[in-house]
Amino acid sequence: MKEMKFYGTALPGLEIEPYSGKLIVIEGTDGVGRSTHVALLRTWLESSGHAVLDTGMTRSVLAGRGIKDAREGHTLGRLTMQLYYATDFADRLENQMLPALRAGFVVLTDRYIYSAIARAVVRGADPEWVRAIYGMALVPDAVFYLRLRSTEELAGRVLASGRGFDYWESGMDLGLGNDYYDSFIAYQKLLLREFDRMKGEYGFHEIDASRPVRRVAAALRRSVARVIDNEPASTPGPKAESPEKMRTDENQTIKQVAKADSQEKAKTGSSPTVREGSKADSQEKAKTV
Repeated sequence: MKEMKFYGTALPGLEIEPYSGKLIVIEGTDGVGRSTHVALLRTWLESSGHAVLDTGMTRSVLAGRGIKDAREGHTLGRLTMQLYYATDFADRLENQMLPALRAGFVVLTDRYIYSAIARAVVRGADPEWVRAIYGMALVPDAVFYLRLRSTEELAGRVLASGRGFDYWESGMDLGLGNDYYDSFIAYQKLLLREFDRMKGEYGFHEIDASRPVRRVAAALRRSVARVIDNEPASTPGPKAESPEKMRTDENQTIKQVAKADSQEKAKTGSSPTVREGSKADSQEKAKTV
């Protein structure tokens, strides 16, 4: 059992009591592969006998739909949007994460408060003010920071995925570039700078995400296994698997994630994007938008 520890002041009325679960955060900038690796970790942990909850930004019942609608319309001011994200986080913390941790679940979260802080600071918010807002956050058992070597590599992954550049992920609201590509590069460099600053402050464990998915997944599994083994678990810990089985499981999960993502976008749509076939084409086409 572990005592609850918060970065600042806990939510009002919250019952503070020991919990037996594990809170594991997967962080990183846009397009680095967080969602893929959360899905891979969940499949692996559940096959090893662990109960798992996965969550992420804008998934709260209270505020998630509203944030997505606001992003579509580009109608909210910067500070209002940050408060909206904080509401989403508070709702998920109180009604999803903490109950699952008390029940002994491994909670995997795709982003935590760190992405929200980085985005807010890049958009001109006072760093201390933003950190104070998220003082309600429970200190995780581990934060794994997926980092690519350059923003150009990030852009290449976005182009290779075929999903195009997202308005917000490209920082188009900040006027950083003349087109989506240039703005994406400039915005992601600012985010990387903030994440690198927070790495020491919050104790991130950096993972080189430039490697193939299989190798990154293996590194995450080893690290997560150590986090879980720090404390006796009620279920058997994760067992080592053969490279062949790991590769098969990972390929199947990646295909499932890609299919689900495609279906979701087809149903709900997404923020405005610019689609390009290559890096050179993206720069030329974006300039004509």
